[in-house]
Amino acid sequence: MFANLSDRLAGTFKGLRGKGRLSEADVDATVLEIRTALLEADVAVPVVRAFTAVVKERALAAAASGALNPAQQIVKIVHEELVAVLGGEARPLRLAKQPPTVIVLAGLQGAGKTTLAGKLALQLRGQGHAPLLVAADLQRPNAVDQLRVMAERAGVAIFAPEPGNGVGDPVQVTKDARAYALQKQHDVVIVDTAGRLAIDAELMQQLREVKAAAQPDDTLFVVDAMIGQDAVRTAEEFMQAVGFDGIVLTKLDGDARGGAALSVKGVTGKPIMFASVGEKLTDFEVFHPDRMASRILDMGDMLTLIEQAERAFDAEQTERMAKKVAKGEDFTLDDFLEQMQAVKKMGSLGKILGMLPGMGDMKAQLDQVDDRDLDRVAAIIQSMTPGERADPKILNGSRRLRIAKGAGTTVTEVNGLVDRFAQAQKMMKQMGKGGGMPGMPGMGGMPGMGGGSKKSKGKSQGSAKAKKGRSGNPAKRADQESGVAMAPASAGPGSMLGMGAGGRVEDAASLELPDELKRLLG
Repeated sequence: MFANLSDRLAGTFKGLRGKGRLSEADVDATVLEIRTALLEADVAVPVVRAFTAVVKERALAAAASGALNPAQQIVKIVHEELVAVLGGEARPLRLAKQPPTVIVLAGLQGAGKTTLAGKLALQLRGQGHAPLLVAADLQRPNAVDQLRVMAERAGVAIFAPEPGNGVGDPVQVTKDARAYALQKQHDVVIVDTAGRLAIDAELMQQLREVKAAAQPDDTLFVVDAMIGQDAVRTAEEFMQAVGFDGIVLTKLDGDARGGAALSVKGVTGKPIMFASVGEKLTDFEVFHPDRMASRILDMGDMLTLIEQAERAFDAEQTERMAKKVAKGEDFTLDDFLEQMQAVKKMGSLGKILGMLPGMGDMKAQLDQVDDRDLDRVAAIIQSMTPGERADPKILNGSRRLRIAKGAGTTVTEVNGLVDRFAQAQKMMKQMGKGGGMPGMPGMGGMPGMGGGSKKSKGKSQGSAKAKKGRSGNPAKRADQESGVAMAPASAGPGSMLGMGAGGRVEDAASLELPDELKRLLG
């Protein structure tokens, strides 16, 4: 969502790198570019004025002090002010001293309240709570049925005594829900209210009555982050008509300009508490202003990445792999499959890699990453026998042909996986000897992230030349007869472990990687 803003700010900061000192003219020009970038991102004008005024004041003070490295000074100032604009620090839910804690969700039609109710319930369940979803949206067609589906997917209980579709009293449902929660020992109640237009006086009055009946510990205003300036106007109107305690941004993974996220806190004074970053129930996170500011400035978000990894990798699995590496034991395809499935739980590969510092310069390569490659790799490994997974060296031509048919892929893709896996094995052995982590195991086939060693390239070229004659290898001969070329292991934009077809992948040594990423990869 913040891609355009990030690019504009990055270009602004690059223009300062060659300067030894900041002059007043430099500060004015930089602040003007920042103001333009924020306005183009659809940030509210009052917020832009306040933000740039503070940045200019602090930048002039830094210039007067003769501070070294102007670019870093400006980045530091902009980062700190972005954090302030976004709320300063994360604000958790208020939990009632005497359960149940009641949370009311309010917002416009189509903002995503019902889906968000399921996401919030799933997160609370993971924290050890027993949430109850309450179907108080009795206006929108099939809203009650949708909430039932969300409750089932999240594995939580639902209170839905009315069929909805215009039938039932949401105020009475809300009152009865509290008594039901006490009876069934649910410690958190999440009330899903009907979406409404701010100009609809009748529905706004109904929301006020629902809120009064619920006596919520927190009222969350759910806003679509893609509607820009309208989000700010709507938030102001809801604040005046009903009142709320915190904000939840939905569709933060969209391609809109992102001005709502940078405006709504400054205009309403209420903190952004959560963010919905995808369609899955797990695509939901606590909103950390400092981390979001770091993402906008392409500094990465390593803390969120670590938290996602901790949730995806269980402690026993991690400890077992660490012991295996420390002892220098062979890293098998079974191990790789287990690690890959855990990585898949973390979400989209593009999002994961995008959280690394300095990846803003590699947006085009990240856009080519295809998560379906993980499924193809898994299909190939699962088509192998236990013996073949433990020792890929026994994979001759006929075995590879059988595996390719079983996985619904080509022999070329099987060869690519085996070649990449051999490199991953060497890497794991190097780590066991204390050699550090030179890169991500098996990620060499990603566009722009390396294309294999010169030796392996030479072998691939050699096999391509040898293909002119009829090969005695059954796998190669099958490819020849079907017209499939034996490509190098690194073939294919967006490929992983050599998966994919067509195109050329650059060697990692030829890339202009950001300094932060070079340090991270050792």
